[in-house]
Amino acid sequence: MNLITVQSNINSPISKVWEYWTKEEHIVNWNFATADWHCPDVTNNLKIGGEFHYTMAAKDNSMIFDFWGTYQNIEIQKKIEIILGDGRVMKVNFESTEVGTLITEQFEPEQQNTTERQQAGWQMILDNFKKYVEQ
Repeated sequence: MNLITVQSNINSPISKVWEYWTKEEHIVNWNFATADWHCPDVTNNLKIGGEFHYTMAAKDNSMIFDFWGTYQNIEIQKKIEIILGDGRVMKVNFESTEVGTLITEQFEPEQQNTTERQQAGWQMILDNFKKYVEQ
């Protein structure tokens, strides 16, 4: 199965990028694709076998779901490997660059949406993360 890949260069050191990616008080501020959505509740147990749960919700309450997964591998400020709640694999790599940090996310596609739509949506969330970290 082909993995979908999204990437972003964040103009910030890897230590800050890692903190903003993994700390609950930051995740609620960036983990949504568009301004009409939000992430009102987050729990993140960042350890192997630990789970994260991100409440993803439309601000008008028309849709809400729990995006969650279980950590399989964690290398601090390097990579995270996850099994998502629906059994799909997700990997996140963090790489220091001359201008900051490169984040690469790879994940198995789900079957409800086209690959292009999934890639676009995940890229919008990653772009929102970049904006949040760099502000």
